Amino acid sequence: MTRTLTCTTALLALLAAPALAQENMTPPAIDSPEAESPETPAQTPEVEAPAAETDTPDAAEAPAAEQDTPEAPAAEMETEAEPENAEAAPDAPAEEPQAARNFPSDARIPPSGTDWTGFHGQLSAAKYSPLTQITPENVGDLELAWRVHTGDVSDGSGDLPATVWSATPIYANGLLYIGTPFYRVLALDPATGEEVWSFDSQSRLEALTQPALKNRGVAYWEAEEPVEGEACQKIVYLGTMDARLFAIDADTGEPCAGFAENGILDVNQWNTVNDRWPLSLLQPPTIVGDHVIIGWAGNDWDWAEAPPGSVFSVNARTGALEWTFDTIPEEIRQQTGTANVWTAMSADEERGIVYLPVASPSPNYWGGNRTEEIPYATSTTALDVNTGEVIWSRQWVHHDIWDYDINAAPTLMDITVEGEDIPALLQPTKMGFLFAVNRETGEDIWPIEERAVPAGDIEGEVYAPTQPFPTNPPPLIDQSRLPDVWPLADIASFGECSRLWDEMVYEGMYQPPTTEGAGAGAYPNSAGVVQWGGVGFDPENQIAVVNLSHVVQHIQLHPREEYDAIQGEAGPGESGFHPQTGAPFGMSLQTALNRWGMPCWKPPFGEMMAIDMTTGETLWRRPFGMSQRYGFYMPEAWGSPTIGGPALTASGLIFIGATMDSMVRAYDLQTGEKLWQDLTEAPSVSNPAIYEHEGQQYVAFISGGNSILKPEVGDMVSVYRLPRD
Repeated sequence: MTRTLTCTTALLALLAAPALAQENMTPPAIDSPEAESPETPAQTPEVEAPAAETDTPDAAEAPAAEQDTPEAPAAEMETEAEPENAEAAPDAPAEEPQAARNFPSDARIPPSGTDWTGFHGQLSAAKYSPLTQITPENVGDLELAWRVHTGDVSDGSGDLPATVWSATPIYANGLLYIGTPFYRVLALDPATGEEVWSFDSQSRLEALTQPALKNRGVAYWEAEEPVEGEACQKIVYLGTMDARLFAIDADTGEPCAGFAENGILDVNQWNTVNDRWPLSLLQPPTIVGDHVIIGWAGNDWDWAEAPPGSVFSVNARTGALEWTFDTIPEEIRQQTGTANVWTAMSADEERGIVYLPVASPSPNYWGGNRTEEIPYATSTTALDVNTGEVIWSRQWVHHDIWDYDINAAPTLMDITVEGEDIPALLQPTKMGFLFAVNRETGEDIWPIEERAVPAGDIEGEVYAPTQPFPTNPPPLIDQSRLPDVWPLADIASFGECSRLWDEMVYEGMYQPPTTEGAGAGAYPNSAGVVQWGGVGFDPENQIAVVNLSHVVQHIQLHPREEYDAIQGEAGPGESGFHPQTGAPFGMSLQTALNRWGMPCWKPPFGEMMAIDMTTGETLWRRPFGMSQRYGFYMPEAWGSPTIGGPALTASGLIFIGATMDSMVRAYDLQTGEKLWQDLTEAPSVSNPAIYEHEGQQYVAFISGGNSILKPEVGDMVSVYRLPRD
């Protein structure tokens, strides 16, 4: 279930500090509309004329503990074949890796050509384009090709809930396809932004499972040999919050009558256990061959018993159910729930494997109702795409009571380590770990160790004695201790931050939730170090790129009677108080801010880094973005919390939005130097798309905003190119 940063709406009183006035910069102004609730969902996109708007830790180790990885049970699924037992892979020998770059180019996972046909560009989730027209030398010349306002936006002040728009544009079939948070699909001319067709699902615009209307885009499929003149040989799929999947003819925008019921699949028909809310389809499905693989999102933190996690594969043409994979053992599904797949998946189409990033079970911060093992929870699980059978599974958090969902698709990559060519998978996590395993077997590439972690004191709870720790690449942050108190925030609040640090219980990242003091320190917090944008990968140089956030929160459990007496309210981004109904404890999750809303921990608040995947070594690391509010921009040395990920090109560029300052940027892959930036109307909390159309390379950003970063939301699509001759 979607969990995003909950602190950054307040980074912020500090923005008005007079001593920092000379550090503030004002980017060029843009002509952007106010984010108001439209009278009607169906809007005609407004195409704007282009305008010139460009400006040129070492982690302390926890005590080691020997523990075998538990054997995973047989998959719970509906399929013609009997599932096999899936065993967690054994650790690889501990050896010092050496750099090597002799992987045969024809054996690497190929990029998807000049198209951008999925949420991550390609099924490998590499977010990589082989295009080279835009280079580090000329990227500073990028200009706005076109800009569109969809009209599908709400700031929550009217009759509609606020929008959270994180869609990645899809370039396929010579068109640019975009899903909106009002559950419409727009097909636009990739060169001009002019509308070719639009489709309105007429869905209820209600926040049924989320605090806002959310959409992360659409998915695309086409027949291996399209039949000329027949409808729906190419299909765009749109999911809705009320659990319907629409299949739309990619050429005409008409519903595909042969798919399910006149082009609409009711996914909620399979919601039969603890069906407290619909199985919301906020993330586009993953298309592998003729399989449409569907995960879902729900309502986090409010229920102990919830719909149990399941993934569905349906036929791309007909919508017929092919198989179901259930993440929770059948005998305990009634007493818990979720452990779902709410984010994007990745797939190795040649090997016929789809990789599931699985979330944590419910309730998220107390596990006394689910003391039995749930091996697929908080895991990466590899399934046979044709049958749904488990090939291998690795659990990254045992008995998860921190809401450490695996929130991003694993990135598939072919790397060379000590002269050995390895089909690899890199799983980024909320914990700030990058787990590197063989994607065929799940075996370690570099050793992953079970290490002792703190225990708690809540009666009826069972605490995992150890958790997996990768040895390489190193942790992205030092989770063994809380960051230092930020002197500026502490002085401004008369020592409030220091007192909070003294009142929090923290003996390392896996400090269990508690009723004591100010609760357990949550660092990393449940939003995570890495967000759903995931890791980008350059297959030629074997370089991975990841952006990360530093956020401190504190979790407190409240006995049921005490919680009911408090009657606390939920906060922005699902912070604040949540009941965990059915559990003996409600909970609260608060960001470590002082009375003025300043972060109590020292910056940077966000960074970006590049990693040599032949050795696991960091190539460069730098603060990323600017914290911003009320028109003030903080020093780039402080960075910004981020939502969204990078896209890479073969010419050596990184394109990324993700920051709260509403900027979109380009960086040099080799050095991390910023080469270009432009201002949009709201944070671009989605991955960019890179495509070639009629010989011209384009880079597309959607700036939809997210109230978790700052109040501004938007409906802007911005597409850039080099000047035409």
